[in-house]
Amino acid sequence: MQFPFNIDLHEKYSQNIATATLEYGGVAFDLNAGQFFPNRDLWEFPKYPSKTLILPPDIDLVKTLRDFICTNEQYLREPDCWLGTWIHPETREFYLDIATGCIDGSEAKKIALEVSEREGRKIVAIYNSKRKETVYL
Repeated sequence: MQFPFNIDLHEKYSQNIATATLEYGGVAFDLNAGQFFPNRDLWEFPKYPSKTLILPPDIDLVKTLRDFICTNEQYLREPDCWLGTWIHPETREFYLDIATGCIDGSEAKKIALEVSEREGRKIVAIYNSKRKETVYL
């Protein structure tokens, strides 16, 4: 079921996503279901890297998330997409993605590299939340 989206939900989701991102270092959020994904054995990466935001650690994360969701809602509602957040462990920069995933790590890496080439923007890494593994590309 798809929820009608309004500014109140943007605010609620943005605050919850920001809090969880800061606590866990990144999250996956399904806009259609209005909930976080549990850790799962899936290699996640940006489906549309040209839409990824890379932001300094001192930004207003709640406002930026709200704006990102508003701008990219149609992509975030695609059946194979969700909002992915990540804090780069070295730079502390925030990454906001329209994420997708693949069960096979080799296939995910191959697809991520192809998408990077097609969109003209490098995907930094793929991530598996169940294994807590990051593979830098």
